[in-house]
Amino acid sequence: MAKLSSELYLISPLDVSGTFPDRLARALDAGPVAAFQFRVKGMDEHEAARLAEPLQRICADRDVAFIVNDSISLAKRLAADGVHLGQDDGDVKDARDRLGRNAQIGVTCHDSRHMAMDAGDAGADYVAFGAFFPSSTKETKHVAGLDLLEWWQSIFELPCVAIGGITPANCAPLVQAGADFLAVSNAVWNGDEAANVTAFFDAIRANPRLVEDD
Repeated sequence: MAKLSSELYLISPLDVSGTFPDRLARALDAGPVAAFQFRVKGMDEHEAARLAEPLQRICADRDVAFIVNDSISLAKRLAADGVHLGQDDGDVKDARDRLGRNAQIGVTCHDSRHMAMDAGDAGADYVAFGAFFPSSTKETKHVAGLDLLEWWQSIFELPCVAIGGITPANCAPLVQAGADFLAVSNAVWNGDEAANVTAFFDAIRANPRLVEDD
């Protein structure tokens, strides 16, 4: 199968208890997913680790990268594939020192070219831009435009992630503008996760990246 212009980067809902492991397995089996981000808030590390373990196994069995949101210490404890850092969650160098050279380290860069370049210079493995659309998952404080993706893709080889209110119905411009990954949460988990992943896959496949002629 030809490589898709963009790949899915699933972000967990805040509640990953109960039947969520089964839902995650269904989502990952529905189409190609590059990564899953474990994102819980206001929970002690022991409980977070307990909830993460079955999800991490599900990802490992399907060769999906397991990324921990915010916490370098939890990522290290779980021997996760990587960590995603907000602007106030620690720095790339510290994460690299603690997690090792093979860890995937991502950085939230909002709508800022400067933050993204700084993250790249610090050794991040990807940068995340957004929000591109209003999000029901978290408050939208920064709004990014398609020109940011186009600019980044035209200059840098470091992968970029688009985030914020992305759905199968609105993702086409992001794919065409150069988003290497689409970070999605509510659009998958608010409903039939398998059908929603399939809908994303179909939308991405139908909208290949636009490449200008040299």
